[in-house]
Amino acid sequence: MKKFILFFLVCFIGKTVLSQDTVRLVHKNYTTVFSKSKKYPVLVEWWVTKQKVTCTTPVPRSDKFLPDPLLKEHTKLQESYTKSGFDRGHMSPAADNQCSGTDVLNESFYFTNMSPQYHSLNAGDWKKLEMETRELSKKFDSVKVWCGNVGEIKKIGLVSVPELCWKVIYIKSQNKYEYYIFKNTKDKPNGLEDEKVTIEQFKKRVGNKFEFLFTSF
Repeated sequence: MKKFILFFLVCFIGKTVLSQDTVRLVHKNYTTVFSKSKKYPVLVEWWVTKQKVTCTTPVPRSDKFLPDPLLKEHTKLQESYTKSGFDRGHMSPAADNQCSGTDVLNESFYFTNMSPQYHSLNAGDWKKLEMETRELSKKFDSVKVWCGNVGEIKKIGLVSVPELCWKVIYIKSQNKYEYYIFKNTKDKPNGLEDEKVTIEQFKKRVGNKFEFLFTSF
């Protein structure tokens, strides 16, 4: 499984860096690969550690969503989200960044770290997995997370609404991977077991959207 993740990242990032549509941007606590046409990230990666989520004085959440200064001309997207009926869904959660200072927390509110999510997903199982990941980091310390978005249901202003949101979690000390695929719908949450998939299911449903991911696997 570790081989798969390494292959995934090498192929994905290698391809997207060369693509005219995507840009890889490195911030203090996360790296994002942002689609300029869809106006959402296709891949975001970061570490969740015990130190990052157990401080005694976390920075208060501001909810100030911002253009990414590294790609400002493509990320002035507040107007597209306003009154759209969709949440600005964090990829790297604000709560994973509140122990790292105001500047780092502010970076987590860049639109290069957001995708349009129905509230039932953003406040439901997506949030539940964020919380469970932080609990895993408290217990096992280092947890690597990759997540992203696939497809387009519709557009809100300039932004594509993804059909699927996905997440892969790696618990370092356990050498264990978990794979999740979430449908971006208004449906009530069914619980994380309903979204948890095998590596084969993940490759089939996410990989077939990006043909280059598994060409030599």
